[in-house]
Amino acid sequence: MRRYPLIGLPTDCKRIGPHPFQAVGEKYIRAVLDTGVGTPVLLPSLQPTLPLAELLDDLDGLLLTGSYSNIEPHHYSDEPSWDGNVHDPGRDATTLSLVRLAIEKHVPILAVCRGFQEVNVALGGSLLQRVHESPPHFDHREDTSQPLDIQYAPVHEVVLSADGWLAGLAGSDRAMVNSLHGQGIRQLGRDLIVEARAADGLIEAIRLDAPDPFLLAVQWHPEWKVRENAFYTGIFRLFAAAARKRADHRI
Repeated sequence: MRRYPLIGLPTDCKRIGPHPFQAVGEKYIRAVLDTGVGTPVLLPSLQPTLPLAELLDDLDGLLLTGSYSNIEPHHYSDEPSWDGNVHDPGRDATTLSLVRLAIEKHVPILAVCRGFQEVNVALGGSLLQRVHESPPHFDHREDTSQPLDIQYAPVHEVVLSADGWLAGLAGSDRAMVNSLHGQGIRQLGRDLIVEARAADGLIEAIRLDAPDPFLLAVQWHPEWKVRENAFYTGIFRLFAAAARKRADHRI
């Protein structure tokens, strides 16, 4: 009997009233279900961390989600954090370790927004803390005064790398994506290949320079209304195929 793949989603630590909660945006959980990737399993981001290596042995994929928090800069530079920057040390400790362990254990990874940045930092890369203050890059942040459908609407083009996975999905060397991030890649991490760039040169998608394990990371949000966008659906289906392959081998 085929087993449904189990997909781990690391949580964020959020304070609701006086209490800390472990939470994941429902849109990510829905995307895993709606595109047939597998069964979502929430992984609490705690300090000290859970036994991550043992957990990965029972998972068929990892979805590293976006978040309102940013990686603490001491993980990739000696720069101070900017005033008002939101951090989540438990998530940093969990996800940066998970990326390296998942590669070692051949667990497929799809990473989105903060997750994209986590992949880069975990593999020795660095980040721009404020892209909009880093010429020649333009402002990639969303307009939070607008309704969500406008915030998450495709707003700029990305150039897809020739012969890359995303170019194959799009059937083109261009695609339109949404943009809701204040940080981005400064220096690319080791063993990573650029899959897409924005018009200003900012790296928008990366993958591991190896066919196995599957690791694809995008700076935009393909989980948003994923079934209404064929390009976004295709990203999740690539991930689903990799997770299914691992699940079949673990039966």
